[in-house]
Amino acid sequence: MEKSYFKRHFKVVLGILVALTIVLAGCGDNKTSAAPAKGNQPGVAMEEAAPLSAARNTPIVAAAKKVGPAVVGITNKAYVRDFFDRVHLMERGTGSGVIYDAAKGLIATNNHVVEGASEIVVSLTDGRNVKGKVLGADAATDLAVVQISEHDIVEAHFGDSDTLQVGEPAIAIGNPLGLEFRGSVTAGVISALNRSLEIGERKFNLIQTDAAINPGNSGGALVNADGEVIGINSAKIVVGGVEGIGFAIPVNTAKPILDELSSNGRVARPYIGASLMDKEVADRYGFELDLHGGIFIVKVIKDSPADNAGILPGDILLTFGDKKVSTALELRTELSKYHVGDRVNVKILHNGQEIVKVVVLKEVPEGY
Repeated sequence: MEKSYFKRHFKVVLGILVALTIVLAGCGDNKTSAAPAKGNQPGVAMEEAAPLSAARNTPIVAAAKKVGPAVVGITNKAYVRDFFDRVHLMERGTGSGVIYDAAKGLIATNNHVVEGASEIVVSLTDGRNVKGKVLGADAATDLAVVQISEHDIVEAHFGDSDTLQVGEPAIAIGNPLGLEFRGSVTAGVISALNRSLEIGERKFNLIQTDAAINPGNSGGALVNADGEVIGINSAKIVVGGVEGIGFAIPVNTAKPILDELSSNGRVARPYIGASLMDKEVADRYGFELDLHGGIFIVKVIKDSPADNAGILPGDILLTFGDKKVSTALELRTELSKYHVGDRVNVKILHNGQEIVKVVVLKEVPEGY
């Protein structure tokens, strides 16, 4: 009885398994079977997505749809030698970029994203991977311009970063942690404006935001609620216990630099041609100098703007233009506001007397 019962049920179960196996095998061999939903592919929207309610269709959604297609991935590749002295082209890192001129194929990104690259690969949101060319890069502002030869591309529009208000929405779009997370959107607010951040010997005035910016977001877009790019994501404070402090270069600062980089491949910067010692440096090396709140001129380069203006070693620089300067960083900050060829009044202390000199700024010599 038990054996007969077992045999009958075993045959039924076996028949079901065979039937399932045939059905599954048929599905696997069928080349016309349904493809994965397009909405699951990076950068491709669902063709028949249900309309969003007013509560869901927020400015963040609209901004992401508008700017997202213009944000690209940038892969930096360089030649390296292996243990056997063979040369290989290796990936050094990935970052982000923003297409801002579709007609010319111009992409804004960070200098540190493309620095030292032997080859640049640009990954578009539609899945294309194309070669890019670095037209120009500027370490002082951490900006660079990459060009591609593709024509069927989307550009983002720059807004006016001077009109930003603290507390308004901010949306960061980029590729955090590599291309696997391409097109990631994070949202927050404008936390602060004109944040002065010293990186090395440079001082940057940046937009601060709490929208998440991670490695790989560099060069991506910071967008306002109108879908306009108002910053190029550049830096994040990486300190234990610190979260939600990211920075972007304001587009009003970036635009003239991007124009110069795309046209000339570099930024022509002025210099005065003098070695300086401020109070901090003097104290560090044990020099007891009365600087009268200024900067001591240690050396003057021959035929430099300072030399041509009659400034001598031992003079103390008090003001540059109409601004008082007491540190080398303050002087560099003021100098960055001027252009090659500008005439600037500077006040110096010479043998105990205050004298005004006119400095005609020249371009920094190569290798200076």
